[in-house]
Amino acid sequence: MTSSTDDSAGQLDRTVGRTVLTKEVWLVLALSLGASGVSALISFTGVLTSHKAIGDQTAVIVGSRAPGRPWLDLAWQVFAIVTSLVPVALVAHLMTRGGESLRTLGFDLRDGVRDLGRGTAVAACVGGAGLAFYLAAHASGVNLAVDPAQLPAAWWRVPILIAVAAQNAVLEEVIVLGYLTRRLEQLGWSFRRRTTASAVLRGSYHLYQGLGGFAGNVVMGVLFCHLYRRWGRVMPLVVAHTVIDIVALVGATYLIGKVGWLPS
Repeated sequence: MTSSTDDSAGQLDRTVGRTVLTKEVWLVLALSLGASGVSALISFTGVLTSHKAIGDQTAVIVGSRAPGRPWLDLAWQVFAIVTSLVPVALVAHLMTRGGESLRTLGFDLRDGVRDLGRGTAVAACVGGAGLAFYLAAHASGVNLAVDPAQLPAAWWRVPILIAVAAQNAVLEEVIVLGYLTRRLEQLGWSFRRRTTASAVLRGSYHLYQGLGGFAGNVVMGVLFCHLYRRWGRVMPLVVAHTVIDIVALVGATYLIGKVGWLPS
């Protein structure tokens, strides 16, 4: 990050105190992706203790919430997307009270064209490598078959999948990449330590997919931390994450069961 960012980080740290800052981080994570990490660990424990082999089990990312009742299902899907973004609103509120904002993390539209270009390029590289890693992990028996979406063939299926992709990207990159690494920097953590913490957390809440999902997302987390440090903006990584998830969710919805190389 730039020296001005380091100065403001230190100023905030001295203002609110290390104890308050530490409690804030734990509370934000407990209400968001930290809780998701614990949930994924419990889920994976269930997978390991099942009588089925890991590769014979399936992890569904977006499932129906009211089977056979499409309008009620739509209402639940929208509700889930909106409420999942509340922790981002909380982070924005906490940063504003400390004299910062989400713009401090580079979550804004002031450099939209460059962010879009960078994000698309990252998505192309990471997405391809991620698919190859997933196929290899599943073939080796350490990953579940991932079914990105099991939604009814209603008119709203694709719009909901796109909205879920954007929601996941905003939630994860703002909190795990931008907010968490900034707070850890303010607490005096080195770049290596905060990168490790961010990457391991990212991997933890993907553990429900198996060890491949965990390892692949840890690697992605390390890469994203380095790119965030280089660019000083979280927005290109939000774009990249959104594109990756849209391709995965929408693409797999129409390909699983129709092509032989995708596990089903």
